[in-house]
Amino acid sequence: MLSNLATRDVETVLHPYTNLSTHRQIGPLVLERGEGVHVYDTEGRPYIEGMSGLWCTALGYSNAELVEAARAQMARLPFTHLFSGRSHDPGIELAETLKELMPVPTSKIFFTSSGSEANDTQVKLTWYYNNALGRRNKKKIIARQKGYHGVTVASASMTGLAANHADWDLPLPGFLHVSAAHHYRGAEPGESEEAYSARLAAELEETILREGPDTVAAFIAEPVMGAGGAIVPPRGYFSAIQAVLAKYEVRFIADEVICGFGRLGTWFGSEALGARPDSISFAKALTSAYMPLGGVSIDEPLYEALVGQSEKIGTFGHGTTYSGHPVAAAVALKAIEIYRRDRIIEGAAEKAPQFQRRLSALAGHDLVGEAGGIGLIGGLEIVADKATKRQYDPKTGVAARCVAFAQGEGLIVRALAGDRVAVCPPLIIAPDEIDALFDRLGRALDRTRDWIRAEGLEAMPG
Repeated sequence: MLSNLATRDVETVLHPYTNLSTHRQIGPLVLERGEGVHVYDTEGRPYIEGMSGLWCTALGYSNAELVEAARAQMARLPFTHLFSGRSHDPGIELAETLKELMPVPTSKIFFTSSGSEANDTQVKLTWYYNNALGRRNKKKIIARQKGYHGVTVASASMTGLAANHADWDLPLPGFLHVSAAHHYRGAEPGESEEAYSARLAAELEETILREGPDTVAAFIAEPVMGAGGAIVPPRGYFSAIQAVLAKYEVRFIADEVICGFGRLGTWFGSEALGARPDSISFAKALTSAYMPLGGVSIDEPLYEALVGQSEKIGTFGHGTTYSGHPVAAAVALKAIEIYRRDRIIEGAAEKAPQFQRRLSALAGHDLVGEAGGIGLIGGLEIVADKATKRQYDPKTGVAARCVAFAQGEGLIVRALAGDRVAVCPPLIIAPDEIDALFDRLGRALDRTRDWIRAEGLEAMPG
């Protein structure tokens, strides 16, 4: 029997990324409050929020300073926009601060309300830029299988996940996908990470040459793949990829929506993995998810092209009502102040060895084929046969069952395609809470193994 709140939810709310048929039967987990790394449901049960919400609540829940920053700004100037040359103090200060933090040369900051909007903007800016330069055929965008870049029409076209394309009439023409940088699944037997990276770079070059270098405009990649499985690229990957991009004048866009603001123990994931993008998309932890805010870094050559086009056309015809919302900007400024003052990012780097050690230890579990990550993010893959890497039939939903068992143990983690389970806790997580997280995840894996045996599930053939 569903509770009153659950019944009301089922009858009124359309949930993103949810099996809508199953949801009608089991209903939602209704959360009521949060504190630190814990959230509490309407029955008062606590859960370690092992996914930082959706990879985003880096400073945890109920941070009084962030709440006060929002309240103070709402009392002072709850809204104005950036259209037609208007501006406001928090937006100006935040743009200045972000320019200082960016690991790549940055001329301006363009604000959005989400990571999807940021990546959609990247596509439009790329097309606009090449039109300004008279390169009207140089428009194709290359992304990667398993990459996740959002759900707008353009950003979902870059996303490399089947569920984001099936029956959505996506991807649009001009959006291409090369192999995911996943050594565990993609490497040949005995192939080193460096050799695998070289092969992926060769594949990228072959794709550019096949399409025609004068038609390929940009390549987009997450430093660590998030929704595709919390996958860390193999050694040497970005240096090999960037050599190809430079050779054919293809812009490199880093999607830092998940990795930005400390997740890998650096301000941006590109710094941790040796990536040198032309532009960066960011969102999520910028405000610790307390307010919707994202954006794009604009390099000087791009900005000069935008100015020229604005002079020719009469305006820069792009932007949304809530771009650079003053309350969101005020919260972001306070979040960055806290990151700096409390050494949150340095703390994440210091806690990463413990986190990764506990995660890697799960590779010894009967069900786990791969377990690994970097910083305070990681993923594991459930397999039926560790030697052959064979998986269970996707219809059995083994990873989803593991996540449900984790919830029963008081832990929220996320099931992803390919029977992968992701872990991405708030950066403020304490060492004893890291241990509690992995203790609970280990028990969830044990319960999943027992359920598989009881159900008699077998590996897929092949």
